[in-house]
Amino acid sequence: WSTAEVRMAETSDSSVRQRCFKKISVEGNIACGKSTLVKVLQKLRPNWHVVPEPLEKWQNVVPPLPPPPPAPGLWQDVGGNLLQMLYSDASRWAYTFQTLSAMGRIRAQLSVPPSAQPVQVLERSIYSDRYVFAASLHEQGSMNDTEWVVYQEWQGWLLSELDKRVELDGMVYLRAEPEACLARMRVRNREEERGVGLEYLDALHKRHENWLVDRTTVVHHPCSSDTPVLVLDANQDFESNEELQAELINQVRCFAVLF
Repeated sequence: WSTAEVRMAETSDSSVRQRCFKKISVEGNIACGKSTLVKVLQKLRPNWHVVPEPLEKWQNVVPPLPPPPPAPGLWQDVGGNLLQMLYSDASRWAYTFQTLSAMGRIRAQLSVPPSAQPVQVLERSIYSDRYVFAASLHEQGSMNDTEWVVYQEWQGWLLSELDKRVELDGMVYLRAEPEACLARMRVRNREEERGVGLEYLDALHKRHENWLVDRTTVVHHPCSSDTPVLVLDANQDFESNEELQAELINQVRCFAVLF
C-alpha cells in the first residue's frame, strides 16, 4: 500500500461512512457457486454494483509499470500464474498469494460504486481471506509461524486504520457440502485446481461454519464480529436452474433491505 492510497482512503472517510449504499460480501467454499451467483446478480439486479474476484489477475501477475531491462547476462522472470504456483507449491507461495489477495480485497471494500447503485456486492471479503483461507494455509503448514504472525500484523493494522471504511453491512454465505463443491470443481475443470482434494475443501468448510454459522471463530476486528449473515443452501446446482436462481436472488434482495 502506498502513502497516496492510504491518504486517498482517509480523504474519502466521511463520504464512505455516510454512504447511501449497502455493502455485502458473498462468502463460501471453493466451487460453492459464488461466481455463478455473482453473474446472476449482474443479470437480475443490473442496478447493483457487483465486484467479482480478480481471478485473471491471480492467473497473470504483472508489474503495474514496464519492468527495467535485466542486467546483462541475467534472465529476469516477471509475473506468472500465482494461483497455479500456490496450488503447485503452497509452502513457497501461500504467503505471497494471501498478501496479493488481501490487498485486492481491501481495495474492493474501499471502492465506491456509482451513486445510482444502491447495493455493492463483493465476491468474498478481507475477513474470509484471514479467518478461512490464510488461517487454513497456516494450519496445514503451508504458511509458517513467522509468516502467519507477519500477515496478521500488517493485515490487522490496516483494518484498524481503515476501520469502518471497510465495514460490511451483511454477508451472504453459500453453504454447500464439500462433496458438492468437489463435484462442481471437477466439472469446471480449472487447471490450477486439479490438485485440490476433498480434505482441503472439508477444512475450508469447517472454517466457514465456525465463522459464519456457529460464530466460534475469534474475530479481531469489531466491524466483522456482528455482521448479519444470510445462509443460503447451495447444495443444489443452480447454474442452469432459472427458477432456483430467482429464488436465491430474491432472498438476497430481501436481506439487503433489512439494514
